[in-house]
Amino acid sequence: EPNGGAQSAAQTSANIKRAIQYWLDKSTIHVVPRWIGFGVLLLLFFLRIYFVQGYFIVAYGLGIFLLNNFIAFLSPLEDPLNDGPSLPSTDQEAKEYRPFTRRLPEFKFWLACARGTLTSIFMTFFSVFDIPVFWPILLLYFFVLFFMTM
Repeated sequence: EPNGGAQSAAQTSANIKRAIQYWLDKSTIHVVPRWIGFGVLLLLFFLRIYFVQGYFIVAYGLGIFLLNNFIAFLSPLEDPLNDGPSLPSTDQEAKEYRPFTRRLPEFKFWLACARGTLTSIFMTFFSVFDIPVFWPILLLYFFVLFFMTM
């Protein structure tokens, strides 16, 4: 059977993806432990950056990525500035409850942040990503972006 190895690899990959999805589905209801796990990942990343004294551009990229996700998490799905505020035209519309719907739901926000942090940790093991930069400039630029977008 010539394709036995390729089929076996595809089957193994599918099984791994299925197992990951199973555990992600199980973790959906455990909000606080998920965020504690993310905090631990972020702490490990910053400890790695501190002890290696490098990869500041990776830390900067992660900071911008997390800021972008945070803004998407805080933003409404339907922007009232674009849709325009409107007064209800019927009595039923006046009584209608419209909950705040986020552009990025909490679980997807957590998952993106965790994946980004894991990717950043992985990147710190390869010297090609250790680009020499003057980190105070990056920190200043990050704060400028932070205050301009918030």
